[in-house]
Amino acid sequence: MSDKLLTPKQDRARRLAWFREARFGMFIHWGLYAQLGRHEWAMNYEQIPIEEYEKLADTWNPKPNAARQWAKTAKQAGMRYMVMTTKHHEGYFLWDTKMTDYNSVKRSPGRDLVAEYVEAARAEGLKVGFYYSLMDWHHPDGAMCKVNEAARRRFIDFTHGAVKELCSNYGKLDILWYDVNWPLDAEEWESDKLCRMAKALQPDIIINDRSGIPEDFGTPEGHITAAESGRAWEACMTFNDSWGYTPIDVNYKNAWQVHQMLRQVAIGHGNLLLNIGPTPEGDVPPECEKILGEVGDWMKRNGKSIYDATDPLEDHWNVMGLFTLKGQTAYYHCHRWPGKELALGGITSKVLSVKYLKDGVPVKFTQTDRRLILHGLPEKAPDFPATVFEIEVEGKFERLMGCWHKNYE
Repeated sequence: MSDKLLTPKQDRARRLAWFREARFGMFIHWGLYAQLGRHEWAMNYEQIPIEEYEKLADTWNPKPNAARQWAKTAKQAGMRYMVMTTKHHEGYFLWDTKMTDYNSVKRSPGRDLVAEYVEAARAEGLKVGFYYSLMDWHHPDGAMCKVNEAARRRFIDFTHGAVKELCSNYGKLDILWYDVNWPLDAEEWESDKLCRMAKALQPDIIINDRSGIPEDFGTPEGHITAAESGRAWEACMTFNDSWGYTPIDVNYKNAWQVHQMLRQVAIGHGNLLLNIGPTPEGDVPPECEKILGEVGDWMKRNGKSIYDATDPLEDHWNVMGLFTLKGQTAYYHCHRWPGKELALGGITSKVLSVKYLKDGVPVKFTQTDRRLILHGLPEKAPDFPATVFEIEVEGKFERLMGCWHKNYE
């Protein structure tokens, strides 16, 4: 069917098809703030005057094509797309924009960093996303636009012009990721017009919900909360407690925690957009690279239980592990190893087989009433950060949880 004959709902489903299957992406926060190394909001938190902060635009000298390391790391981790900050709240453009000279071509490092990123992502076969902050601490109309109509008109033309460049100058774009629509509302931003322009220039693009209108997908931040009514969504999460490069923040998530997030988004039909904050030179922090390497190795063995397991079970708490599900196959993610025997309660479907997902080796089991007991397990977990059991059942996979005893029947 021609795209022109699709209803808006059908067209959205078409554009979102790859995103719903992607499951895992890399967020990259990179800008002048990396040189300070004190959080991406340093300009605001420390009340640094614009004229002082602007000097960072003459000292930034990242190595050429740093994004190639990001893209290789993302690919090896099992990520399927990337989203980079083309302009963060600081107002510094990372491309050769005609909207302002405050950009990475007219100032340091004298290169189009967005172009380098796009080339790197495409070289690894990853989908390309652009983050653009609507809020702007540098532009003289960035705050005045709320109280002065002439300032609002100038700032809207500036913003729409910048987004038009992003959607026009880099070939096919997959995601447009707005952020922080302060201080205007959607009507004042002319968000509907802005998004219609982006889709006219990029017919396959998907757009997030942060310009004040819902558009294509939701973006819970710092928590994993599934959207209602089947709406597409993506949880954006930090690796430590900062988005930008902040070396004093060493509270990095480990591979076990990343696995837990991946399983949780899979349960809710969503995606995980996990952030890195490259160094001023453009290097991936070594902690991130190490952990993503561990996650990537696990995904090569067990990715089917994350990418393809898109039907959620009721997410009952269990100290040893939890499920993902697809049709007649359940994947039990055992993230705390019990030893030689594992009992799973509440499974009422007839179990046909149990095996390790990573290598297909069968697992001995017995099933009685509502208990499935796995026998002959090794003393130590055979996989990290979770061992996944693939459980095939007859008919629909069903569980019945809650307090149960024969005397209650």
